[in-house]
Amino acid sequence: MRALSDDIYKQFSDFLEVQCGIVLGGNKQYLVKSRLIPLMTQFSIPKLSDLIHQSMSYKNRELRTAVIDAMTTNETLWFRDKYPFELLSKKIFPEILESKKSIKMWSAASSSGQEAYSIAMTAIEYQKLKAVLGMNVQIIGTDISNTMLEQCKIGTYDTLALSRGLSEERKRQFFDRVNDGSGKMQVKPEVKKLTNFRNYNLLDSYATLGKFDIIFCRNVLIYFSNDVKSKILNQFAGALNPGGYLILGASESLTGLTDRFEMVRCNPGIIYKLKGK
Repeated sequence: MRALSDDIYKQFSDFLEVQCGIVLGGNKQYLVKSRLIPLMTQFSIPKLSDLIHQSMSYKNRELRTAVIDAMTTNETLWFRDKYPFELLSKKIFPEILESKKSIKMWSAASSSGQEAYSIAMTAIEYQKLKAVLGMNVQIIGTDISNTMLEQCKIGTYDTLALSRGLSEERKRQFFDRVNDGSGKMQVKPEVKKLTNFRNYNLLDSYATLGKFDIIFCRNVLIYFSNDVKSKILNQFAGALNPGGYLILGASESLTGLTDRFEMVRCNPGIIYKLKGK
């Protein structure tokens, strides 16, 4: 019932790569099982192989969406690695604000919203610390999973999620307690109003998103093939304003994938600046 043959696994791997660019590679049957077995009960499908076959057809759109949601949901946390958010305040915000008051940022593959909200909190802290007047901040958070996007928009997090990277001071400053005895907290309206979440597949064109000053795409490219990575990175370059910044995960690199960016070594961390024409 829960067996997964090599043939079905290969078909599903190919399907997932076409749909959203994710490369499972070999011997990841355990990951597919752990993500999809819970859906067997939800959709009353007794065999995992049948669930996978049905998800790959166009007859059951709800199942197809649920399967892609399950396979593309990744763990995240607040202020991950710390240095990217410190660099916003110490380097990137001051640099951009020398020439304009508006800063538009993109949190690509924003999962359950922690990254986008961390960026928003950083912007609010910077404005208050530097007493910056008229700073206009817009943060777009995108993800392929509608389930994750709903969580982003609601902005409510349980005790476990709140314990991963948030200081007590930031909880007090940026969250309201949900009065249901659950220990959950919700992001305050002043943080929410800086963000806008929408469904987007990184394999699609970015033209409708407009231009950005800063793009966060952290710990996402590792799931894609080199060809897909190159396509995404070059599209990021096209979506940035002149001199804009791309911020990747600590273990990710542009080497051999694109020549549109120059590496900027910081202390700590590395970020990438769009090269001039």
